[in-house]
Amino acid sequence: MLLPRLIALGLLGLAATAQAASLDGIAVDVTNTSEPVLCAEKDNVAINFASREVKHFQIEAVHPAYMGTLRQDRWEPDWTACEDISEETSTKPHPTMSTLYEDADMRIIGLSFSEFWRPSDTTVTIGAKVERNIHLLQFLKKRGDKAEEVLVIYPGDGYWRIKPLPPEHLEWTAYGSSFLVGPVEFDQRPVVNLKDVAFDPKTVTFTLTLAKGGKASVAIKALNEERLTLDVAFDQAISGVPFAGLRSMYVTEFNADVARIAVREADARSWREEPIMNFRDAKATDAWMGRLVPSRHNTSAPDMMFNRFRASPAQ
Repeated sequence: MLLPRLIALGLLGLAATAQAASLDGIAVDVTNTSEPVLCAEKDNVAINFASREVKHFQIEAVHPAYMGTLRQDRWEPDWTACEDISEETSTKPHPTMSTLYEDADMRIIGLSFSEFWRPSDTTVTIGAKVERNIHLLQFLKKRGDKAEEVLVIYPGDGYWRIKPLPPEHLEWTAYGSSFLVGPVEFDQRPVVNLKDVAFDPKTVTFTLTLAKGGKASVAIKALNEERLTLDVAFDQAISGVPFAGLRSMYVTEFNADVARIAVREADARSWREEPIMNFRDAKATDAWMGRLVPSRHNTSAPDMMFNRFRASPAQ
């Protein structure tokens, strides 16, 4: 009886999200370039978002529908069937860490690795401070006597991960899917090339200077025990390549960071739902990617939502 109840909860969550989302907005091209794999530590899921018009949209991370039933979390790596990578070969020296900014509400930490998978000369700017060789930025939200990490960005390849604050019954939750903001290009894997990543603590906004020209702002709009919402705006629309993408992993329904997709197509009377690996393409105003049943891999990781696509910022 658990599976029907979880599916019902998931559909109710989708309906609530759809009701909260804007009923208008631009329908964008949503395409799937995922490839099947056996190794759970490879990002084989790739969902792309493209439009020549979009200059503003929203990304949300929301706890999965089954979160309230979760009593045991799983986040350890699974190296089963990983022939060309292993725990040993993937282990790197511990990075150096430094606090780049801190106040009563937040902390920004920069990590520098001894080596990164691709060359990068991206700079990181925090206020008037300019840093180099920062391979990972961590955003931590303070509450009580704890600082909860809820967002990370890799300046060298443009990858982000976000998650809501943990619910009361869990001390910690896992990251799952990654996403890209900006012109998505291919360099061994999908990437966004950045010249500079700047953070303004006053507005809680990241500003990305794109290597192909133009800028993007990514502002934390909402953060609580249910969801983290990002407001994304470009100073110019992106054409010819996707303006955003989601990366994740799927091996089986029970071993996946994302297992299903639901899209609300333009003028449709209902959502279209499919297993993530079966989906091909759609013209949609909203896209949800997540899980309806618990996975053995990053069980507490959030579902992801892309919506409110507009040609100009919402008033």
